[in-house]
Amino acid sequence: MTSAHDSFRLLPGAADSPVILHVPHSSRVIPESVRSGIVLDDSALERELDHITDAHTAELASAAAALAGRTPWRFVNGLSRLVVDPERFPDEREEMLSVGMGAVYTATTHREALRPAGTDPRPLIERYFQPYARAMADAVAGRLAATGRAVVVDVHSYPTERLPYELHGDGPRPPVCLGTDAFHTPPDLLAHAERAFAGFGGTGVDSPFTGTYVPLEFYGEDARVGALMVEIRRDVYMEEPGGPSGPGLDALAGALAALVDRLS
Repeated sequence: MTSAHDSFRLLPGAADSPVILHVPHSSRVIPESVRSGIVLDDSALERELDHITDAHTAELASAAAALAGRTPWRFVNGLSRLVVDPERFPDEREEMLSVGMGAVYTATTHREALRPAGTDPRPLIERYFQPYARAMADAVAGRLAATGRAVVVDVHSYPTERLPYELHGDGPRPPVCLGTDAFHTPPDLLAHAERAFAGFGGTGVDSPFTGTYVPLEFYGEDARVGALMVEIRRDVYMEEPGGPSGPGLDALAGALAALVDRLS
């Protein structure tokens, strides 16, 4: 089954695969109706997109899916996280609100204004965030129904040097950071990832970014849903900020495919 929306796509994998590669931050696309609410000029917006976009991660997930012995499912955001960030809590639980980066960002990576003060986030949450969350929950439910379990692997990247918006950026910045959740990341899931990415100069856990993405209806409730965040330091595979990918991308695709095969 393929589901599509004007802002995201669910790309089918093998019927018996429990794995969903989730790619939420790879796009630079901002609809004009949303662009009009952003205060940056065009050049400043392009610079911000260079910093905030997890460039080439959709390409990485696609290459890994092609290499995997059992094709994983892929859920890919077609819009920039400057429209909405589907991985944030849409309410006061979100700690990133303190730096203007809740579900709808009001500040940039350098803590400058992105949207006017007092911007109402509700129209964007209703238009983009809620359909995305519903579709991702449906995708997880589909894997549970088909295989009895689901494993969400978030595919992200992060800059080599700490950016001002990072709340927990003073710790190690390993080539591959693995974000975990106490409920949804069992030890064997983490161990599989550590083995898969061992060849990139080291992995770390929950530094500089921590946590995983699980749809709220399953979060902390259904242990059949496993989750892991894979954060790749950008100098491993691309020219920073926002530049082309390099040969590291192919090696990373092989490692991600190996992880998928272990989880399948």
